[in-house]
Amino acid sequence: MTRTLVFGGARSGKSAHAEKLARESGKEVLYLATAQAGDGEMATRITHHRAQRPAGWVTIEEPLRLGDALLREARPGRLLLVDCLTLWLTNLMFSSGETYPDVGDIALPELFHSERAHLLYALAEIEDTACDIVLVSNEVGMGIVPYGAISRCFTDEAGRLNQAVAAVCDKAVFVAAGLPLYLKGGPC
Repeated sequence: MTRTLVFGGARSGKSAHAEKLARESGKEVLYLATAQAGDGEMATRITHHRAQRPAGWVTIEEPLRLGDALLREARPGRLLLVDCLTLWLTNLMFSSGETYPDVGDIALPELFHSERAHLLYALAEIEDTACDIVLVSNEVGMGIVPYGAISRCFTDEAGRLNQAVAAVCDKAVFVAAGLPLYLKGGPC
């Protein structure tokens, strides 16, 4: 069983690399999609991603309960591909229609904290199965410090999640310009 974090910036090739790993695994692939079509542009993106996936891959859309989905779907001979953790974080941050101030402290909903903890628990618990997991995430902290409290909070939480997931994964791959750089583990 191998757990791999694939992360990078927007349009870096991270999803393409994760999908390549899944195709080359020779295992049954179950795609856990976290995106929600909140507007027309996102609906178009989701449609495009669906069309790119191989016909034999099963897709489950799971915007909030990712830990439960991993525990439920993990089984020998299968690869779980999660795309992506940062959209999942966004879903959790706004899970109950929260609005946040531009300045001041941000109080994230309890669901955010409980589901984040449950994801990390699930990744550790699945360790004993023969199920491979590939998780896609964005690296959002390499640019300027964003304007607004919620944007800074999101950047901080995404960075913290990437660190926590990388710590429990066997491999961590940073993708830039379509090129994978293995930071932990190797390409084999």
